[in-house]
Amino acid sequence: MSALTDTLATRTALTSEQADHIARLVGEWQLLSDLAFADLLLWVPVALPAAEAGSVPAFLCVAQCRPTTGPTAYQHDQVGVVLRGGRIAPLRVAYLETRIFREVDPDWDGDLPIRREAIPVRCGEDVIAVVGRDANLASIRTPSQLELVYLQSAADLAAMVADGTFPAAESPPEEGAGPRVGDGLVRLEPDGTIIYASPNALSAFNRLGVTGPVLSEPIDGLTSTVVDDPFDASDLAGAVADAIDGGHPASVEIEGGGAVILFRALPLRPRGETLGALLLMQDVTELRRRDRQILSKDATIREIHHRVKNNLQTVAALLRLQARRVSVPVARAALEESMRRVQSIALVHETLSVSVDESVEYDEVVDRLLVMLSDVMGSADRVSVSRAGSFGEIPAELATTLVLVLTELVQNAVEHAFPDDRSGAVVVEATRDRGLLTVTIRDDGVGLPAEFDASRSDRLGLQIVNTLVSAELDGTVHWRRDDGVGGAGGTAAIVSMSVGRRGRG
Repeated sequence: MSALTDTLATRTALTSEQADHIARLVGEWQLLSDLAFADLLLWVPVALPAAEAGSVPAFLCVAQCRPTTGPTAYQHDQVGVVLRGGRIAPLRVAYLETRIFREVDPDWDGDLPIRREAIPVRCGEDVIAVVGRDANLASIRTPSQLELVYLQSAADLAAMVADGTFPAAESPPEEGAGPRVGDGLVRLEPDGTIIYASPNALSAFNRLGVTGPVLSEPIDGLTSTVVDDPFDASDLAGAVADAIDGGHPASVEIEGGGAVILFRALPLRPRGETLGALLLMQDVTELRRRDRQILSKDATIREIHHRVKNNLQTVAALLRLQARRVSVPVARAALEESMRRVQSIALVHETLSVSVDESVEYDEVVDRLLVMLSDVMGSADRVSVSRAGSFGEIPAELATTLVLVLTELVQNAVEHAFPDDRSGAVVVEATRDRGLLTVTIRDDGVGLPAEFDASRSDRLGLQIVNTLVSAELDGTVHWRRDDGVGGAGGTAAIVSMSVGRRGRG
């Protein structure tokens, strides 16, 4: 839709309301194309240099729709084609005279006979575009009842396009593709009785449990006897009544006989005359079964993450208790460091237990991590730890590794940059650019010792960082002297990594 919107904004003088109406039409017109067995081309008037004032010298094709029910009239995309001269006569008639124009004789495009029709697109009081309805007549034959019903329904919808009542501004957006003409179509009289049902619609009724005749039966009477939930039948009856009255109800799902059928009702009111409604039907039984399976699996995954988080918190608590009983300072520090690492991993699992999306909103994770580190290290009163910039969304498979790296680097900065109870600040700064994440942990502490070499350091924390960044994050890490925090000197540890989705090996 963005390409269409951009074209309308740059090539036409349409208002935002008119452009929105065209966007809604393009979102709905597959229905009209399938019913008409024809290609639909959306033409908008454009001005050419030196054109006469008030004239319509040319039309630009900004959208195209091919039918799924018949052969296309065009092998090549027509979007971007500009018509001018004598070829725009049908479009000019529809646009200026605000009426549907249909050529009497087919127009031959090479060896293809094409019947062309021009339908004005009305928005409010104005005609803003023209829909070209071009049908390939190469395989024409005596139409069946299904084809006659389709064509009559297409004519009614085309008249509503010319009236400006299809699509309506208040019609609710459909989730996903929604029911199509080929899934099942029912035409209803103004009193709600069925005057036609396509073979696929009859099959859908049969799967719901309807075994008797369908034609001349009221739709609410048919469904009320077979649905599992009587409120579903009531919702469908209300949607049909609303459509017959000219409304645009949302789709309704009906369960019965082990099947789930999606119904969508559309009004048929060409030229203000109430003709009834169209009812599109789609069997979504398998789709809903898969949805339930996915929901069940999602719930299971969330429960696993929740239990892992609880177990990790238990391990962290045990390490804390053990550290309090150890009298050797080095051993106590090692246990406390292990406790912080376990707690940082638990943070990620706690986030994943709420949602099982493929990515994690990482700013909240980092903020909670920094608060936790300040609390358990007892440094909050002298060293401020904060985040700058945004991490954005991080793929779930990288989340745990990255949080471990951040834990080690922040812990290292707090412990070694501020000796002798010196106060200061540590800032975790994140920047993203074209799939690359750069995280800089800055401090205004004492700076790096002259002999510092991270690759040869025997500190466990630095070894963990080097290993995780290179092996798990496929990134790089380096340290440098820095004066970014307060301009008082200090250290910066810079981690660079790609945050694109990883292939499964």
